[in-house]
Amino acid sequence: MRIFDISRKLVNGMPVWPGDTAFQYEVSWPMEESGSVNVGRLELSTHTGTHVDAPFHFDNDGKRIYELDLNLYIGAARVMDLPPDIESIGIKELKDIDLDGVTRVLFRTLAWKNGTVFPEKIPHIEPDLAPYLAKKGIRLIGLDVPSVDPIDSKELPAHHSLNENGIHILESLILDEITPGEYELIALPLPLVEGDGSPVRAILRQW
Repeated sequence: MRIFDISRKLVNGMPVWPGDTAFQYEVSWPMEESGSVNVGRLELSTHTGTHVDAPFHFDNDGKRIYELDLNLYIGAARVMDLPPDIESIGIKELKDIDLDGVTRVLFRTLAWKNGTVFPEKIPHIEPDLAPYLAKKGIRLIGLDVPSVDPIDSKELPAHHSLNENGIHILESLILDEITPGEYELIALPLPLVEGDGSPVRAILRQW
């Protein structure tokens, strides 16, 4: 069995969504003061690094993180390569691909070329893709970019369409070194009772 870490490293100075909380880690209670241990303090957004979105993120009546089914975030997944410099992901990009039996799909776009800088433009999900994927049995999609919608979107049509079709969202993966194919995904969110999202440690396993 091989394990592939597809999570972004959480480090001070890492890029976050413009205007969101900067990531900060510090040893707030060092061994010199406590006498026995170092204890750290974190400040971060629920959408820092590799993370999942709960429907409450974009819908005041939507489910919170703790209400989501953990089975969504563990199980068989397909990593799928998309054409270089693709601008959006819609039905036409997938219509010739057999998705029968696939529950989770991770799109490998390689569009976020410099991981130290937040991207200004990303390939996004076309809203009409959600009902198409739902009919195929897809329950979760993941991307190697920060959002399923354009960076400047306020209406978030892809978020809403995916939610309406029962498809959950995993964002900001690192898939650069991952060969397209079949894997087991594990990307568990934290048990945040009121959470609108949660960082995850996302891995792929392959036998």
